[in-house]
Amino acid sequence: MARIESVERRMIFEKAPFSSCHASSIVEVDGGRLLAAWFGGKNEGAKDVQIWGSIFDGQRWSEPQVWGSEPGQPCWNPVLFRTAKGTLYLWYKAGPNPQQWTGFVRTSSDGGKSWSAPAMLPAGQYGPVRAKPIQRSDGTILAGTSVESYRNWTPYVDISHDDGKTWRRSNPFPYPDKHHQIQPTLFETAEGRIIALLRSRDPRKICRAESRDGGLTFSPAAETDLPNPNSGIDVVRCKNGDLILIYNPTTLTRTPLSLARSPDDGKTWKKVYDLETEPGEYSYPAMIVASTGLLEITYTWRRTHIKHVRLDPQILR
Repeated sequence: MARIESVERRMIFEKAPFSSCHASSIVEVDGGRLLAAWFGGKNEGAKDVQIWGSIFDGQRWSEPQVWGSEPGQPCWNPVLFRTAKGTLYLWYKAGPNPQQWTGFVRTSSDGGKSWSAPAMLPAGQYGPVRAKPIQRSDGTILAGTSVESYRNWTPYVDISHDDGKTWRRSNPFPYPDKHHQIQPTLFETAEGRIIALLRSRDPRKICRAESRDGGLTFSPAAETDLPNPNSGIDVVRCKNGDLILIYNPTTLTRTPLSLARSPDDGKTWKKVYDLETEPGEYSYPAMIVASTGLLEITYTWRRTHIKHVRLDPQILR
């Protein structure tokens, strides 16, 4: 694989029929095409907020199209994921706030060229709540999810053994004596343990929980040394074995947006690259390792755009 000496950066769209956007997701489909989805409208929580999507053919992103909508209700947090069998999923939520969400799902068998009609999920099920699922070598899909009530934020992991058709939920894994963690992002260790890294409101640190039984039960979340300003994170394992975390390395603001590398299954982390350092919000990142081995990243850029960045993880060493 050729080394990239410069990082490719592009906006997914220049102009759009919405003034505010947030919470992107990215996936690769056949032929190396990329799909991205996000929510956009007047502002977060406004009744006109819909799920928008775009397709990258290697040269440019297509004009945004509406991929999810619920009349009179805002939409939230789309998640794209393609299973090993080729089923492409789009999960999203609709409702006035996270306490009153209803989950929806659409599927595609042709790489996002066409989609099934939106299907409502059972009450209390949202699909992966923000970060992409992971799929184990035996086909099991693990999706980080969470429930946000007025005072209690509680993370879980949903487990599917049938290509995402049905799900079983893990135990809740709150921080001891506190309930302020949501939006797990997952990775698997060399020994087969499932690790969840969590957004945290209190403490202002990324938290970590661990499962030794394939995701059925998780340890209580414990704080790490990594700061978190109550904002979304994502993690991937590269083809060279390194773990790469994308996060805001501060307890106060959603800037800068940076990458950290772990060579030892997440035991230690070192910040290795800044994607954004200027004033403004750069948040809710999504990250995958493409078939090329390159990192494909999307994130909120000042709430007005979604930005796409491509880089070679070898330059992070």
